[in-house]
Amino acid sequence: MMCVGGGQGARAAEDIRIGAFLSVTGVMSLMGDPEKRTLDMLVEKINAEGGVLGRKIQLITYDDGSEPEKATTFVKRLIDNDKVDIIIGGSGTPTSMAVLGLIERAEMPYISLGGGVSIVEPVRKWVFKVPPTDRMAADRVLAEMKSRGLTKMAILSENVGFGKSGHDHTVALAPKYGIEIVADEVYSPKDPDVTAPLAKIRSTPGVQTLFVFGSGNGPAVVTKNIRQLNLNIPVYQSPGVASREFLRLVGNAADGMRLAAGALIVAEQLPANDPQRPVVVNFKRMFEERNKPMDVSTLAGHGWDSLMIVTEAIKRAGGTDKAKVRDEIEKTRNFIGTAGMVNMSPTDHLGLGDDAYHMIEVRNGDWVLSNRPL
Repeated sequence: MMCVGGGQGARAAEDIRIGAFLSVTGVMSLMGDPEKRTLDMLVEKINAEGGVLGRKIQLITYDDGSEPEKATTFVKRLIDNDKVDIIIGGSGTPTSMAVLGLIERAEMPYISLGGGVSIVEPVRKWVFKVPPTDRMAADRVLAEMKSRGLTKMAILSENVGFGKSGHDHTVALAPKYGIEIVADEVYSPKDPDVTAPLAKIRSTPGVQTLFVFGSGNGPAVVTKNIRQLNLNIPVYQSPGVASREFLRLVGNAADGMRLAAGALIVAEQLPANDPQRPVVVNFKRMFEERNKPMDVSTLAGHGWDSLMIVTEAIKRAGGTDKAKVRDEIEKTRNFIGTAGMVNMSPTDHLGLGDDAYHMIEVRNGDWVLSNRPL
């Protein structure tokens, strides 16, 4: 599926052509759909206000269906046929990782919306990303587990992309916190039922807590199965579920579960003096007014951060010369986005600090900023 928006007609030759490939459908649609809605909204707003450097933005979007092979095909099309100036996308880690070679060979400025740290480590010249990483999420959750005296953990992770990478980082970081992984199970994001690995976890002697690492629709299946099996231990989720749609899918099954996630889903709960508060509150209001009755999600914020970083880089570069835009993205400093304060550098193509994630709990079917001290 392709959608084209923004300036058309007589001005087309002067348009800034931004390409996007997103998982609007498929197992990562919880991520791709709000990202597309955000990009469409912002492009419309920017164009209505005169564009960037007096040029309209033409947004060319493809739906990769959450399939890495389709992502590769569409990125080739964006580069070779659509002649875009920059690419945003890869709603998840698998679709993002699949295109990195193409991006580098084409010398195309690219901002990923995937969570895996492997997207930007090692640093690739033309590749940047906006969400905090799976490793940062694992570190934040393990720190809280330690603070609660939970030292024997089970992990249940997706066997691809964000889940697999998150699993590996969790395993590597656990000894730092004195936490022992006593059960280690996997599932596929397309599994209709995950009771078998959960039953193994339930029967594991001494298990005190469970960490579910995945994104998209898969963790919703896991969450329902956890409640069906009456697995009564503290459960942590990954930032891949930081969407109101996830809560709608699971009903009250997620109550009491915790996750490390960005500020956007608890925007109004941030302290008044938090510099991020006005950014996330304003974006939340804008998104929800346009997309009623849909609520904003952390994932929608990835679209905001990526496009704002891109447009600011184009302004500083004075145009769409790819090398100059790439350099200006890398020089992004003191940018307050929905994910946090961004300070990129030649050795850091993410630019977020450890404070990007907040600990959030699900209470009565809603997100609540946790005040539990670490």
